[in-house]
Amino acid sequence: MNSPAQGAARAIPRVLVVDDEPDLRELLEITLVRMGLDVDSAATVAVARESLGRNSYALCLTDMRLPDGSGMELVETIARELPATLVAVITAFGSTDNAVAALKAGAFDYLSKPVSLEQLRNLVQAAVQSFRANTERPGSRPAAKDASSGKGESGNSDVLARLLGESAAMRDVRALIRRVARSQAPVAISGESGSGKELVARAIHSCSGRRDGPFVAVNCGAIPEQLMEAEFFGYRKGAFTGADSDRDGHFQTARAGTLFLDEVADLPLQMQVKLLRAIQERSVRRVGGMSEEQLDVRLVSATHQNLAQLVSQGKFRQDLYYRLNVIDIRIPPLRDRRDDIPLLAHHILKQMAPNMVLTDAAVEKLASYPFPGNVRELGNVLERSSAFSETDVIDAADLQLASFEPPAHSEAAIPASAPVSVAPSADPAAAAQTGEPSVPVVAAAPNVLGFVGTLPEHLDRIEKEVIERALAQTRYNRTAAAELLGITFRQLRYRMQRLNIQ
Repeated sequence: MNSPAQGAARAIPRVLVVDDEPDLRELLEITLVRMGLDVDSAATVAVARESLGRNSYALCLTDMRLPDGSGMELVETIARELPATLVAVITAFGSTDNAVAALKAGAFDYLSKPVSLEQLRNLVQAAVQSFRANTERPGSRPAAKDASSGKGESGNSDVLARLLGESAAMRDVRALIRRVARSQAPVAISGESGSGKELVARAIHSCSGRRDGPFVAVNCGAIPEQLMEAEFFGYRKGAFTGADSDRDGHFQTARAGTLFLDEVADLPLQMQVKLLRAIQERSVRRVGGMSEEQLDVRLVSATHQNLAQLVSQGKFRQDLYYRLNVIDIRIPPLRDRRDDIPLLAHHILKQMAPNMVLTDAAVEKLASYPFPGNVRELGNVLERSSAFSETDVIDAADLQLASFEPPAHSEAAIPASAPVSVAPSADPAAAAQTGEPSVPVVAAAPNVLGFVGTLPEHLDRIEKEVIERALAQTRYNRTAAAELLGITFRQLRYRMQRLNIQ
């Protein structure tokens, strides 16, 4: 087959239409020619293979059911042998499973019958733009602007290289990223807190034809509920008090790029309905606006929670779940790929302190630690160790991993209403390590009900103690602590501010 780079030299992109229905094939040809494209057609897999061998195409648009085979064969062949050529499939109404299988195999997008000409034009335009971005600058890797920070990525190879690990699980993740980056389908990333979900999302973006566009990362749990619609969809001047000018939302900011919805499980049900409509209609309406704006974004979502379980509990819409979870990528926790810990530890430490080294004993201790906070916790451990080390060598004792072990006593053994008499300057963690009792202070006498002070003060003390225990149990991962407590991230943040928990 011809080299994919030969297609870049053509001034007019060429499209191959593969369908055994003459009427539909003719309709597709006429539509694409009117878009200014060169079009070839084929009615069988065999003829399509011959055309792919003779010519270079920006896009192959194929039906899934053909007389001598399946469109899936063409998807797999093109993904394997012609990586610069994009392929989209046409599926029968209701054949979502076939479309998902094609997307996972490397298809760019799909259309359902009866084919909407508007959706066809949008798909083809996006495919041609992606093809040109991939082929007109051979060897170059343009930077992708990060709209959330103003920083750029240095290219897909650099971002993908940051997903370190030689375990089979990480090799599979990197291979899946390369395949799904070719498509436009929504991707759902799942994994524990600190496992690297946003890094995977950035890798998908930087490996895709949208890498020239912005990467917009949004933490769904950090936006006040009353502001969500305006933040996501934008607003018009005068839509509400304080709206003194038009403003783009996250969907508009991510135009021609990728919108990353982190902690998507934290979206309230009312916002889930509006997000579902935006995905289905591929358009949004600004707050205070009268017209719809067409979307040109790829959605990537992530959560550490079990979305399927939330669906069964009625906390997450099933229809939105299926829309977001077209392609799923599971990030393995660090404890399930312990062989990667030495590589990660040396790399992270080199970035933090190039002159510092880890002893073999330190590496061995790191590899044996469960790391409930995953890669983020590993980085925190190394940062703390390098900060407090008096030499350029970090030994096992310098890691201070013992201080992160769960307490030996059972939490149930401490009554919730038991008064705590500890000096403000006492360090409970240090006391636990040395075996020395904390310094008692003389507390006010309890009232006839058995607690000190007023009822609100007593309840605040109990609430503060429970929250601090949850934070300690989760290594001060606030998202995990909120899940442990059965409250939302926003609720935990409010309570920490009110109770002055640092």
